[in-house]
Amino acid sequence: MAKTETGQRVEIGWFIPTTGDGHYIGIPPQREATRQYMVDVARAAEAAGYEFVLIPTGGDCLDAWVVGSWVAASTTKLKTLVAMRPGLMSPVIAARMAATLDRVSEGRALINVVTGHYPQDLVASGDSLNLSHDERYDRTREFLQIVKGVWEQSWQENPEGFDFSGKYYEVRGGQSRPALWQKPHPPLYFGGSSAAGKKVAAELADCYLMWAEPLEWIREQIAEMEGYLDELASGGAPRRSLRYGLRAQLVVRETEEEAWKAAWNILSKADPKLIASREKLHSRTDATNQRRQMELWNDSRDRDYVIGPNLWAGLSAVRGGGAIAFVGTPEQVSDRLLEFVDAGITSFILSGYPHLEEAEISGRLLMPLLREKLEKRNKSASLS
Repeated sequence: MAKTETGQRVEIGWFIPTTGDGHYIGIPPQREATRQYMVDVARAAEAAGYEFVLIPTGGDCLDAWVVGSWVAASTTKLKTLVAMRPGLMSPVIAARMAATLDRVSEGRALINVVTGHYPQDLVASGDSLNLSHDERYDRTREFLQIVKGVWEQSWQENPEGFDFSGKYYEVRGGQSRPALWQKPHPPLYFGGSSAAGKKVAAELADCYLMWAEPLEWIREQIAEMEGYLDELASGGAPRRSLRYGLRAQLVVRETEEEAWKAAWNILSKADPKLIASREKLHSRTDATNQRRQMELWNDSRDRDYVIGPNLWAGLSAVRGGGAIAFVGTPEQVSDRLLEFVDAGITSFILSGYPHLEEAEISGRLLMPLLREKLEKRNKSASLS
């Protein structure tokens, strides 16, 4: 993808549905997440011009590392964004897994640091410490310090390894082999809307991820992150820079009427009772970003869940996570994406139902136009 007016590259990613998918949500998946289907989605995304794919994580997902390895082996340029889970993985083992994926894919590994989820999912996955929300981010800080530490040791080929002593982890002689393909390491993507999460991201991440929200909300979050970066630099350390990413759904059609019809069709099979129960499930989480998504859904009921130009919260009625969708024509959606680029977003992770067809549709309708507009803006900036 082209660079922004500030010179930063804009990257666009897609999503691999490792729990299955279909034309509708709120009912069981109509397509199984078979080996062939996931490869078909990945190859369709690559053909459409997407640079990477997010591999989701959670108790109901196929393992992200296994799927990510398979996808990398089944494509030629596509990068895979896979999750490290502090509290559920050893940091040294996680560093080695990432280094191996980075090496065998020849630099096509991206790392998604996932701290939180529903508390019951964490316990079910073996995180028995019952840490508070902020304590989990404290543990993530130590986790990433170790991961980065052993990666650095691998470049230095230090035979004594990396030592670390903290509240949650103790490492003596930690090493990561093989050496990474990417220098200094694969990019670290990091999500977390709370102050605790944002401070860790400012300190250690490369790309801070947000779920789609109204443009002004995103501007406010970026301004807050830049404030944390200033605070870190005020102590005398070199000022770090961050990229900013956005996770969103996508429904793009040749006409606006077709796009909105397709968006509402995704919900057309959902049972109203299921919608009510899912709302209660979302409300029990201590994740700040999920509460923000539900706030947008609740506050937009009388507007058909429209929260901004071509921005729709309707899917939050049924699914959690990044449910906000861009809905409209290629011209409309590309303009909306560029507005977020102007706000500071340089990484987009998009998806749609079903993921195979929507990758093909967006690759045909949206991606060429978006690429053209980005290139035009880049040329104008270089001439000014």
